[in-house]
Order: sequence, then C-alpha cells, then structure tokens
Amino acid sequence: MRQQPMKPSLPPLQRCLPPLLLLACLAVAGCSTPAPGPTGTGSSPPADGPTGAGSGGAATSGASDATVVKSASTGQPQAGSGAQAAPTFRGSIATGRDAVRNKVRWSWRPGCPVGPVELRLLRADYWGFDRRVHRGELIVHRDHARRVLVVLGKLFTAGYPIERLKVVDAYRADDDRSMAADNTSGFNCRRVSGSSSWSEHAFGRAVDLNPLRNPYVTRGGRVSPPAGRPYANRARRAAGMIHANDLMVRAFAAAGWRWGGYWSGSRDYQHFSSTGR
Repeated sequence: MRQQPMKPSLPPLQRCLPPLLLLACLAVAGCSTPAPGPTGTGSSPPADGPTGAGSGGAATSGASDATVVKSASTGQPQAGSGAQAAPTFRGSIATGRDAVRNKVRWSWRPGCPVGPVELRLLRADYWGFDRRVHRGELIVHRDHARRVLVVLGKLFTAGYPIERLKVVDAYRADDDRSMAADNTSGFNCRRVSGSSSWSEHAFGRAVDLNPLRNPYVTRGGRVSPPAGRPYANRARRAAGMIHANDLMVRAFAAAGWRWGGYWSGSRDYQHFSSTGR
C-alpha cells in the first residue's frame, strides 16, 4: 500500500507560540476574569448612603432638605474608612424683601413695631432628634441675623438636637400651637401674654428654643405649653433641655443674647433675647 505523505511537524518555537502569547496577555495586560461582587462588577459594595423617603423623612443630599447622617456621638465612622463623611453646617441669610414677606403673611400686619424690610429669613441646617440633618427656617431682625446664624452653627457643630425649626407662619402665627409642636421660632408680631406690651418676638430679637422641653413656668406653677410639664423639673437631664451655663446659653451669650431661665420669679427656659426681656 502506498503510504500517505506525513505532514511536516512544527518547530518547537511555533508550537509554543500561542500559549506564550496567552501568558503574555495575562501577565502584562491583566486579562483575568473578575470575580463577581455584589453588583456584578467585581467592585466592593457601596457604602451605605442616603435613601429617599416621604415627607418628614430623610432624602438624598441635594434632592431634599433632609439628609441621612450619623453624628459623631452615635459612632460615625472616621474619614477614610469608606463611610459617609461628617456633614458641615450650611446656613444663609435671605435679604430680599419678598423672601421675608412671603413668610410673614400671618405673623406680621400693619402697625407692628418693625416691617418686613427690617427682617431677615435664615435658612440653616440642624440636627433632629431622629439623628438626621434637616433644613429649617427662622426669622429675626436684620441687626441680629448674622449673630443668630453663628449660634445655629455652634449648636449644629455640638450636635444639639432641635425638634422643628419653622417660621411661626407654619402655625398661622399661633404661639400656643407652635410651642405645642416643640417648634423653635423667632419673629412673631404679638403681645406679651396677658399684657398690652409688645413681645421681644415682635421686634425680631428673640428666639424660643425647643419650647416643649424648655417650657415657660410661672411663679405660681403654670406651665406653657402644658405638655411641657414633665420638663418643668429642671433637675431633669434630657436631650434638648437647656440648663444654666451650658453650651446653648454660652452660644447665645457670645452673641450678646440672654436666657429667660435666669429670670427671677417666672422662668422662660425656652427664651433667648438680645435685651434680656
């Protein structure tokens, strides 16, 4: 039988060339198959971040006035650990007349001791009791706007919690409703309770801070708001309460404002004013 001619064998170098090229690709170009990660890309799982929520909850930063964060006192991871960085305080002063006028439809009227043009709208970050950062609003006289904004920044940095920070128009300028909601407020063109004299709030030179946790207590023992009675005992120590010479009192004192908790007779533990009245 006639033999079939044999195919010439490849030289050793040619036989090894394809594997060598493959090895070169793997070694030089990093042509390896990634191990699947949680997202299917081989990357590490993303750090927990803000999530959207409904009204009153937290939302993604930049998309709402509330962002999910943790304070340093609740074990926030340090910078560089891949977790969300500590937030910085944001505050601003609105100087436009319309910006203020739109916020005092209920709390101002002709005949008040100051007009909207003399008031300023502050927008500021604050820590809520839910350990989240929220955006609030406060109206004060233009002469005190910058100093009060500095105070709010100090409270934020210290992690002092505020229940609500809304202009009193949110409650149709009803001071009782605002206090019952534990709302921190400033300007409100009203008289001193039971008097014909203007309140310091009517001049924009007073702020009531967490009024439910820091109620007004008369010499006779009446508490306002009534739901604040458990906090009338100032020996109690609870979040949001104000005590003599604490950070809140010192922060306002640095701005030249005085605390109603130092009054003799009736005590207004929520009240700070530039005149001490």
